[in-house]
Amino acid sequence: MVFNSYTFIAFFIVMLVLHNLPFTWKVKKINLLLASYIFYAAWNPPFILLLWLSTVVDFFVGRALYTQENKYKKRMLLVISLIGNLGMLCFFKYGGFLLENFVTIVNTLGIDFHPANPNIILPAGISFYTFTTLCYTIDMYNRKSQPVKSLLDFSLFVTFFPHLVAGPIVRPHQLVPQFETPRKATQQQLMQGLFLLSLGLVMKVVMADTLLAATANTIFGFQRPLPGLDAWMGVLAFSGQIFFDFAGYSTCAIGVAMCLGFILPDNFHYPYAAIGFSDFWRRWHITLSTWLRDYLYIPLGGNRKGEGRTYVNLMITMLLGGLWHGASWTFVVWGALHGTYLCTERLIRERFVPKQMAPEIAIKRASLLPNFLKNRAFSNFFLALFTFFLVNVTWVFFRATDFSTAWRMLTSMFGQTEKGTAILPTLDIIKVTIVIVLMVIIHWFMRNTSALQAAKKTKWWVVAGVWAMMIIALIISQKSGDSFIYFQF
Repeated sequence: MVFNSYTFIAFFIVMLVLHNLPFTWKVKKINLLLASYIFYAAWNPPFILLLWLSTVVDFFVGRALYTQENKYKKRMLLVISLIGNLGMLCFFKYGGFLLENFVTIVNTLGIDFHPANPNIILPAGISFYTFTTLCYTIDMYNRKSQPVKSLLDFSLFVTFFPHLVAGPIVRPHQLVPQFETPRKATQQQLMQGLFLLSLGLVMKVVMADTLLAATANTIFGFQRPLPGLDAWMGVLAFSGQIFFDFAGYSTCAIGVAMCLGFILPDNFHYPYAAIGFSDFWRRWHITLSTWLRDYLYIPLGGNRKGEGRTYVNLMITMLLGGLWHGASWTFVVWGALHGTYLCTERLIRERFVPKQMAPEIAIKRASLLPNFLKNRAFSNFFLALFTFFLVNVTWVFFRATDFSTAWRMLTSMFGQTEKGTAILPTLDIIKVTIVIVLMVIIHWFMRNTSALQAAKKTKWWVVAGVWAMMIIALIISQKSGDSFIYFQF
């Protein structure tokens, strides 16, 4: 079941009615839990068993981890949880990938080995709920918070349907306390939640699916060299598509939860206005980047063990972050590029941008800049555009199904092949250009605020007009049921 389907609309209306009826709080939580299982079972009912297994194991292991004093037994309990969670993730998501690479290696060594295709089905959202349960057991191991008292509350924390399939990745302290006391949306929360749901659907249905997806699919599916303009239009279209698709899902999830009286963490904050890559990862898929920081980068040593080790830790974190997105070497390269960008940015900042600079040196350096870069606001915008340019290069590997496609796209983008045949009509080029330019401009002017904050400062009739136009755009688009890109992760 997806947010952009008529089935979900009916499902959501029923849930709103049930949640606002005069039932006890326990009954309402049971309703939410059953609804979450129904929401997930709409893809493949048998995979509910994986959710149950992960939930039950981590609930009891987490409690034992918190109370266990014996260090050896405590580590063994943590290993059980890691094996249970990462084992399922590795089998379903990386089983075929690992087998394929093993076969390639042994065949290269001269061993004739050709096993049957395992044909493993990837459960929807397994990467998301695995990270959700993992952070709980790791927190229990480190005693960062109290164990969840109720299996019902813990089950709802893991399977709460707005965030279950594609995030945001929630931490126990962000959601579990909200299940402990009765919650029902206020009138303001209900209106804000419906507004966010509408905004998220417009981002997905109108912007991602209707305006950008076809162009991106056409260009990345073309098997011959392309003119540079067509190649860039395809990459820019995908850049916008993946933002509107994934940020649209997160916006819908936050809005749906708010309509029920719950608050989920923000997951996107206008990432294409980022000034540098550290800033980009503070704005893009925020709950994943903070998860990787807290549960991988910092445990590896972070920046506490010397400069060289810091760069190694950054690269390991981004390589595994890339692999988290998909079982393909193209995703590893995507992560490696982001790791390289982060390391380069850190190196420049540490070596060439001293924390304390004498005023006369600062004036001298500023005098060497072109006039248009001496204005701080303009120079920041220029750096944001440069960051956006480099991000688009990485999206080639994220979208390409193989390295030959990625190489063909890159060589076409940078004019290193013979001129290809133009395949995009002028109207598509104009459409993508307008959408991407407006997206970047909106990101820049909204970079220090949010949609709800902006709506609060705007006159009600303007907000109502914008909301009405969003509904009209959804009706005109006439699209329903296309899966979100991040469901495959």
